Amino acid sequence: MCGIAGFVSLPNAPKFDARMVERFADVLAHRGPDGQGSYSNGACTFVHTRLAIIDIEGGHQPFVARRENGAEVALMANGEIYNNLELRQAMTDTAFTSLSDSEPPLYLYLKHGVDFVHKLRGMYAIAIWDGELERLILSRDPFGIKPLYYAQTEHGFAFASELRALVSKDLCAPKLNRHIRDELLQLQFSTGVDTAIEGIHRVAPGETLVIEKGVIVSRHQRAALPTGGPVSLSLEGALSRLDDVLNDTVGMHQRSDVPYGMFLSGGIDSSVLLAMMSRLNAEPVTAFTAGFSGTDVPDEREHARALARGVSARHIEVEFGEADFWAELPKIAFHMDDPAADYALLPTWKLAQTARNEGIKVVLTGEGGDELFGGYGRYRAARRWLFPKAMYRKGIMDDFGVLLDNDRARTWRAGIAQAGIAARTSGRTALQVAQAQDIATWLPGDLLTKMDRMLMAHGVEGRVPFLDPEMAAFAFALPDKLKIRHKLGKAVLRHWLARAMPAAHPYAKKRGFTVPVGEWIAFRGQRIGHMVGAQECIQAICAPDAIHNIFAMPVGRAGKAAWTLLFYALWHKIHIQGVAPDGDVFDVLSA
Repeated sequence: MCGIAGFVSLPNAPKFDARMVERFADVLAHRGPDGQGSYSNGACTFVHTRLAIIDIEGGHQPFVARRENGAEVALMANGEIYNNLELRQAMTDTAFTSLSDSEPPLYLYLKHGVDFVHKLRGMYAIAIWDGELERLILSRDPFGIKPLYYAQTEHGFAFASELRALVSKDLCAPKLNRHIRDELLQLQFSTGVDTAIEGIHRVAPGETLVIEKGVIVSRHQRAALPTGGPVSLSLEGALSRLDDVLNDTVGMHQRSDVPYGMFLSGGIDSSVLLAMMSRLNAEPVTAFTAGFSGTDVPDEREHARALARGVSARHIEVEFGEADFWAELPKIAFHMDDPAADYALLPTWKLAQTARNEGIKVVLTGEGGDELFGGYGRYRAARRWLFPKAMYRKGIMDDFGVLLDNDRARTWRAGIAQAGIAARTSGRTALQVAQAQDIATWLPGDLLTKMDRMLMAHGVEGRVPFLDPEMAAFAFALPDKLKIRHKLGKAVLRHWLARAMPAAHPYAKKRGFTVPVGEWIAFRGQRIGHMVGAQECIQAICAPDAIHNIFAMPVGRAGKAAWTLLFYALWHKIHIQGVAPDGDVFDVLSA
C-alpha cells in the first residue's frame, strides 16, 4: 500500500516544478512512511511513497523496463496484487528485478497493453508512463478499493492517490462543487466521478484511462460483477463452494511479509473472516474490536471477546468515547478530503491507530459482505415487492425544513437514480439490481473511501476479502433464496458460520453498527449548534431556526442530520477555507 502522484506537462508548457514533487511526497507521506521514489522522463514525473508490505528490501518503486528499441516504460502502484505468485509462475520468460507484487503488472502491460488489468486479482491504483507512445495510463480496481484522482490543468495532467494532493495554487483551487455538497448532505457520500472540489475527478472503479498530451483519449472498463441473473445452486452445493472460495480468497489476502490482523465487529462478515483466518493460521489471530461505554448503543466487545476466546485469538479492545469524538474529529475530517460523513469513521480511525501501535501493518476487514450476500434490510424489501420502491428515496435533511433551496436540494438523487438504471441489466433480479446499485455508489463512495483514509492515515493497509473477483463472481450469482431466507439476509454465510463457529449465533437478527454521535452532540447541543450555524458554509444553505431545532434534540434522524452538518462544517473549514486541523472541534470551528 502506497501513495502515488504524478504530472505530465503539456507541449510548450513549463516542466513540472521540483517544488511540486516535494509537495506530492509530503502530502502523501502518511500513505508511505517506509520510503520515497521518483521518476522523470520527458514530460512525465512520477512520485511514490511506500508502505512496505511485500519484498520489504527490494520492492522500491517506480519500476522501469525497456522495450527492444530502448524506450522506457515506468509503473508505480498503490495496492496489492494477490495473485502475484501465480503471475510470476506463468511469466517464466520475464527477468524480474524484485519480488514485489507490483512488478508483474509492468510486464503484463508490455505484453497485453491496456488489457493487462484483466490478469490482476487484487486492489490497485496503477499509473504507467509509456515513453515510446508518450502516453499515461491510469487504472483502478473494479470495486474502487484503492482511490485515484486526476485534474486537467492549463499546464498538464495531474493525478494522485488523494484529492488534497491536487489542491494548490499551481493545480486546482479549493472551489466547492455544490452538487457534490448537496449529495453529501442528503446521502452522507457522493456518487460518480466528480468530487467536492471543482476540477478534480475520480478515476471510476474498474476504469482504465489513456491520456495523451493532457487529454483523455480513451476509457476502458473492467466490470466488478458478472453479467446475467442468478445461477441454479443447492444450499449444500453453495456451502461447499463458499468454503473453497473463502479458503482461497482469505489465504491470498493473508500474503504479507509483515504482521497482519483483522477488525472484529462480532457481526456475520467479520466472524466469518475470524473463523477462516483461525483455520488457516497456526499462530493466534490478532483481532481488534471497538466499543462505546456508557451509551445507549449496543457495545459489540463482549460478543467479540467470546468469539476471539473460542478460537484463542489475541483480542485487543478499543474504547472510543465522547472525549475522542471532540478531540479527533478535526484530524478525521482533514484526512477525509473526499468527504463521506459516515460516523463509522470514528472507531475506524482509532482501530487503525491502535493496530499500528501494536505493530500491525495489514488488517483484513469485512467490507463488501453485506453488498454481495444481501445483508441490508432494503434488499429484503427489493425481493419482497413485485415493483420495489426506489432506494434512498428520502434524504438526511428532508422533513426538517433546514435547506433554503428546496428545488436545488431535489437534484441530489440524480447519481443514485442513474446507477439504479445502469444496474438493470438483462436477467438480473430486483435483489441483484439493488445490490449492483449499492456496489456502484455506496460501496466506493462511502465504505471504501472511509476505510482507505482512516487506515492509511496511520500507515495501515486494509484488505477486503469479500471484494475479491472470485468471491464476487460466486456471491453475486447466488440464487436470491440463498441470500435472503426467513427474513434474514446473508443466508448462505449464516449457514456456513453455523457450522464453522456456532458461538457466533449466526441466525440472530442483524443489529447494525451504530456510533452514539447523537448522544455526544446532545451533551453540548446548544454550544455546538450555535457554532455550526455561524459558519458561512452553513448559513449559505440552511435556515437558522431549523439548525437550532436539529441541534436542540439530536436523536434519531435529527441526530444523523446534526452529525452530517457538523462534519460538513469542519470539512469545509479545513479543505475550502484552509484552516489547519489543530486542536479540537471547537478550536477549528472558531478559527
